[in-house]
Amino acid sequence: MAENTKDMAEEKEISKEELGELLKIRREKLEKLQNEGKDPFKIVKYPVDTHSMDIKNDYEGYEGKEVVIGGRLMAKRVMGKASFCNVQDRDGNIQCYVSRNDIGEESYADFKKYDIGDIVGIKGIVFKTKMGEISVHANEVVLLSKSLQILPEKFHGLKDQELRYRQRYVDLIVNPEVKEVFLKRSAVIKEIRNILDSKGFLEVETPTLQTIPGGAAARPFITHHNALDIDMYCRIALELPLKRLIVGGFERVYEIGRVYRNEGIDIRHNPEFTLMELYQAFTDYHGMMDITEELFRGVCQKVNGTTKISYGGYDLDLGQPFERLTMTEAVKRFSGVDFDEIKDTEEARKIAKEKGVAYEERHAKGDILNLFFEEFVEKNLIQPTFIMDYPVEISPLTKRKPDKPELTERFELFIVGREYGNAYSELNDPIDQRARFDHQAKMREMGDDEANLIDEDFMTAMEYGMPPTGGLGIGIDRMVMLMTGAVSIRDAILFPTMKPLDK
Repeated sequence: MAENTKDMAEEKEISKEELGELLKIRREKLEKLQNEGKDPFKIVKYPVDTHSMDIKNDYEGYEGKEVVIGGRLMAKRVMGKASFCNVQDRDGNIQCYVSRNDIGEESYADFKKYDIGDIVGIKGIVFKTKMGEISVHANEVVLLSKSLQILPEKFHGLKDQELRYRQRYVDLIVNPEVKEVFLKRSAVIKEIRNILDSKGFLEVETPTLQTIPGGAAARPFITHHNALDIDMYCRIALELPLKRLIVGGFERVYEIGRVYRNEGIDIRHNPEFTLMELYQAFTDYHGMMDITEELFRGVCQKVNGTTKISYGGYDLDLGQPFERLTMTEAVKRFSGVDFDEIKDTEEARKIAKEKGVAYEERHAKGDILNLFFEEFVEKNLIQPTFIMDYPVEISPLTKRKPDKPELTERFELFIVGREYGNAYSELNDPIDQRARFDHQAKMREMGDDEANLIDEDFMTAMEYGMPPTGGLGIGIDRMVMLMTGAVSIRDAILFPTMKPLDK
């Protein structure tokens, strides 16, 4: 749709001086309206009863009927006594026909002065133009909010990716596909809840501020509680409070909540992110695999209408059974090294040197197995694959395998070389748990600042007795990335963490 001269000017690249002048003009327009007793900011409500897609999806039902819509003015073509404009609302956009004869000379004169970006309310009759475009024939146009900034046209002037994240509100206005990502994000979380609720899981909330951070290997954010005069930590995981609830008698619990890790920022990591953790009594990590598979398959089908999707240049089918490999099997397949044949840490270090895998003095055989996995395996796991049986050294909260106590009943889900879920047969032996925590404490003393702290209250809870339990954690942001094709985690978070411009 062509614009009038002023609107066209606003869509071109403009200098800072020109921009300043345009912004000045908008403020002057607002001041004039206020002086005339037409201050839009004094309007407290408008009786919107219909949205654009309601009309477009059911034109036969709306044709000839009066509707009241509200939204942002995105385009305007003034033609003497009549004009066309495009209004964008929650669902999409719709064309409106505005005539001086229908809304009155004064209102029409005001309308001609409206700017792209202004919020308007329009009452009118649904019809089709001669060109067949579904439209609203206005009999009332009301300015509901004056836009004092200049909207970019198709992101002209807002191409900088970082600026898009900083000004997500503009991103959402101008880029319909961005809004679609976050509509899908909401649908992902809703479907997770639907599936878990149908299985008898109870959704709960646990503290985000903790005296001891636990449940993961990560650096916490530290704050200070003034009234108690103690340091507290933003939670790094949901695990330990949820396990306390299993001890207390809730057999199936889950939480979807924000967690915080004071670590780096890249395309897969944000300092705060959304995590879903669930715990189910009387099952193990195989039960967790079944639930994980069901969640990813069900969410994909619900959100995308199919289990076949593309991501990172790969065609994926979440409808097929996910492959299940032990870490040892996977390392053998992709590196040729069979850790079942390696007797001890000394031999593991020797093999690592031969294969060019860097390790530290504190690393034992299990740590080196994991280093081999990271070096040779992860990048090759394209289709959904469960990697099972992790070394005990890197799994301080996981039950040991009865037949191989150096390994644990743990799995992670990998898709396109990325981890999407982490699950355990949860450790419920308080004596073993104490020994694992002691080992973690020694790791901290040796310089590992991500090692777990000892949570004495959790130890007390364990001593009361926890039933055999399966636990699962899924990063919601990564799941949304997968379901929407987003390249960066910032594309899946409405307001990603950004360094202030003045820092």
